[in-house]
Amino acid sequence: MPKVSTIREVAEHAKVSKATVSRYLNGSLALPPDTAERIDAAIAALKYRQNSLARRLSLGSSETIGLAMPDVANPFFAEIADEVELAASEHGYGLSLCITRNQFARESLYVGWLDIQHLDGLILVSNRPDDGTLRTLIGTRGNIVVIDEDVPGADVPKVLVDNVQGGYLATQHLIEAGHRRIAHISGPLGLFTVQERCEGYRRALAQAKIEFDETLVCFGSYEREFGATALGRLLALPSPPTAIFAASDYLAVGLLEALRDRRIDVPRDMSIVGFDDMEFASLLMPPITTLRQSARDLGRTGVELLLARLSGGGPSTVRRLPVSLIQRASVAPPRLR
Repeated sequence: MPKVSTIREVAEHAKVSKATVSRYLNGSLALPPDTAERIDAAIAALKYRQNSLARRLSLGSSETIGLAMPDVANPFFAEIADEVELAASEHGYGLSLCITRNQFARESLYVGWLDIQHLDGLILVSNRPDDGTLRTLIGTRGNIVVIDEDVPGADVPKVLVDNVQGGYLATQHLIEAGHRRIAHISGPLGLFTVQERCEGYRRALAQAKIEFDETLVCFGSYEREFGATALGRLLALPSPPTAIFAASDYLAVGLLEALRDRRIDVPRDMSIVGFDDMEFASLLMPPITTLRQSARDLGRTGVELLLARLSGGGPSTVRRLPVSLIQRASVAPPRLR
């Protein structure tokens, strides 16, 4: 492996100081022609390649933003990451993908990268209830944007979707199909999205004068395994539901699998509405009706707000993105029993 030349060796070869070479390469120092020629000749002779990261850091910028998210195996998060990278590159920024696995220690690590100029800014996606530690960690940093899931109390720009309207539209659609026993399966109760989607569910029930029944609501996780677990609980009720609003498409997948195992037909025997409109939602059997939230719009808007902050503008605003009901084949009128 060939030896990599250093800036010190360039300086010695050109008979100037290391600082002179550094400032010349950074464009912050005008030199006499003969001195500049000596440095150029030394660079060519030694085949010196400047460390671009070190150069950028010396100028006070890494020209890189970070995206901290729980994982990239989830198609929704993967789509956010793809759009963030695209939007960042369009503005001349690189992207550092930071996988947190929903662990505070890893979130803390990546937020800390801002303090050592490893990152110019950070887009943060947390998917766990915050007890105040994440809010405190974010503190007064002006170069963080929170997207998708709120960190309550954090005074930073945020990009969220209209979860209440989504929960309302999902439940209203089932009511309009004739259902009265409508269950709701969702993630951890402490999550902002969980609370808002449940609020929309309850609002639609109230509007239709359907009494809220807490036995029909199951909080747990957004993973598909919980969809199957919650279904067992609901079917054990004296009066089981005829329809279910699942607060994520992953939960809806778990429901479909568990219903198929029990030979319960969708939508003849049970109607389902999901949330997210992941790409696989239209490929399931049956294709599921769901609420579409745009992962790409979340990612691109997050980049736009972050770059506005980095350029010295942009307040700590909350941007709400719309949702829309995508009707497919998983909803039908309740079967007469």
